[in-house]
Amino acid sequence: MIQKLDRNDRRVLTFPAVHPCESISPATLLGSLITLSRSICDHQRKPFATQKRNARESIRQIGILLLFLEEIQDRGLNLSNSIVLCFSELHLTFQKLQFLLQDCSRDGSRFWVLMKSHFVSTQFRVLIRAVATALDVLPLSSIDLSCEIRELVELVAKQSRKAKIELDPEDEMAMKRVILILNQFENKFEPEPSMIKRVLDYLEIRSWSDCNKEIEFLDEEIELGSLDADDREVPLLSSLVGLMSYCRGVLFESSVFGKTEQTDTKCSFEMVGCLNPEDFRCPISLELMTDPVTVATGQTYDRASIQKWLKSGNLLCPKTGKKLTNTELVPNFSLKKLIQQFCSDNGISLSKSRKNNRDITRTIVPGCPAAGEAMKLLAGFLTGRLCYGTHEQKKKAAYEIRLLAKSSIFNRSCLVESGTIPPLLKLLNSNDPSMEENSTAALLKLSKHANGKKVIIDNGGLKPILGVLESGLKLEVRQIAAAIFFYLSSVPDYRKLIGDFPGAIKALVELIKNGTNCGKKNAVVAIFGLLQYHPNHQRVLASGIVPLLVDLLGTPDRDDLTTDSLAVLAALAESINGAISIVETDTALPSIMKALASTTSRTVKEHCVSILLSLCSSCGRDVLAVLAKDASVMTLLYSLVTDGTSHTSKKARLLIRLLQKFHETSSSCLANAVPREHFIHVQ
Repeated sequence: MIQKLDRNDRRVLTFPAVHPCESISPATLLGSLITLSRSICDHQRKPFATQKRNARESIRQIGILLLFLEEIQDRGLNLSNSIVLCFSELHLTFQKLQFLLQDCSRDGSRFWVLMKSHFVSTQFRVLIRAVATALDVLPLSSIDLSCEIRELVELVAKQSRKAKIELDPEDEMAMKRVILILNQFENKFEPEPSMIKRVLDYLEIRSWSDCNKEIEFLDEEIELGSLDADDREVPLLSSLVGLMSYCRGVLFESSVFGKTEQTDTKCSFEMVGCLNPEDFRCPISLELMTDPVTVATGQTYDRASIQKWLKSGNLLCPKTGKKLTNTELVPNFSLKKLIQQFCSDNGISLSKSRKNNRDITRTIVPGCPAAGEAMKLLAGFLTGRLCYGTHEQKKKAAYEIRLLAKSSIFNRSCLVESGTIPPLLKLLNSNDPSMEENSTAALLKLSKHANGKKVIIDNGGLKPILGVLESGLKLEVRQIAAAIFFYLSSVPDYRKLIGDFPGAIKALVELIKNGTNCGKKNAVVAIFGLLQYHPNHQRVLASGIVPLLVDLLGTPDRDDLTTDSLAVLAALAESINGAISIVETDTALPSIMKALASTTSRTVKEHCVSILLSLCSSCGRDVLAVLAKDASVMTLLYSLVTDGTSHTSKKARLLIRLLQKFHETSSSCLANAVPREHFIHVQ
């Protein structure tokens, strides 16, 4: 009956218990009660950082009732309707108690359960009283039990009515200490490490890994809260994230964190694209925009996020900090269509994305003042470690920055303002692979911040980043460096700087040639960014990139790499030299036509049509002759006229006209040639 109580989508301290149906058989109900009771008793072996007495008393009582239930099952006793009704109430109560014990013993939930101590102790009291109520109305005299078991059940009923289920004084003292610490943070006063250590010791949080588990749990609770549209607890959750982040970075800096240090250089973390999700994310929620709107400063946000920002009394543009001259929100239909196209091509559900929107307080601004001040203190500490710490301290500081800058604009802002970028750039020359990786990954996260890009450039960051791109100790690190170049190239002025920088384009092309699939992709999109500055076209062509891009079109199981390669080819084809270079690559035209015929992606179709149109315009009859020989091309183009995007449809129509004109010209030449031949023959 109870398949799985530990539901992954359940918020902690919520108890979605289900009442047994009225038609349930007594044997099934009894068996499920026994299973639940045993599961509850198993918690006796689990550690409880808080609520020790309440948990122990609850488990003890359920253990006694387990003996009672097992005897009924062993003796095969018949259960009357009144007994089944009582057991149904017990079943509901046992489910809730199971949820409560899971939460109190769950890894990573110690701080949150401590701060909810009053609520948790109340829940224990309510559930134990519910057991007493069910036992009070249980017709025990009608059940054929042994005297010992009967006396035990009566004892449990009596004790559960009188049990003192209350808040442990030590839990309350620890909770008050946490509140004092958070108040000190809020007042911009750095708490005494000894005071924080007392709380950590009480909760048995003794390592970097323990702190990290607490942070991950608290972040998950905030996410689940946003799913439930319940943000009342976000300030407290955010303050605890700030406290635990501070503890992880400052108090456990000498701890071994290598076991928890999981590399996040996998494709899903460090891979970017020409149609990059970062461009479609709301600067406030950091999620895909479902209804993009533009404000007076020209910046675009998701409607729900910017409305919440404005309703909270903020009249500044979240991204630029400039005062809004008006609060009018203008729908951005073009961007909305692009996002929908991107989601369609990549199998992303917009409704799911909408549900996963993070709360505004975790991105642009801190979730609460205490969290903000804790982050600022931590950023300053990490900057000091990067500048003056030992080798190991510098390595750990770089890793902490990498984690902190991953998901919050506010964190990135604090880290940039505290001066972390210059020392991180110096660490890129390290011979330690872990140091190089953490420093490069941290810079990648910070390069997503507008000020971060500027600081990198102003501090001569191109040279050390290029050094990693050219000769990084691991291919994965080189792919991260390529991603940094991509984000830097989003600033128009920096495209020229990177294009002029000796060896930059060559190094990106080399990564396309020899890198991992993710490295190839990052290098391709970095090139795409540089091509937005037209003088870079000739430099890119001179690097011999076209044959490499054509080879990537056949990459198995990597549609995203094909898409980005086509995007770069489409950009290059816009110039005559680029078009000639593509045509002169023997396999280029067949590969592009094959991609057009085999893809279901609207983006790929648009890139293919753009390339073919540019090639026909620049290289004329040679390309048209090849296309004209393939009867399927015209059919594909006609389908795009009706089913493609407005841009694709327009280009398809132009290409159809060129092909029709080519056919007409060819037919005319042939018709004129036949009489002439006949006339000569007669003569």
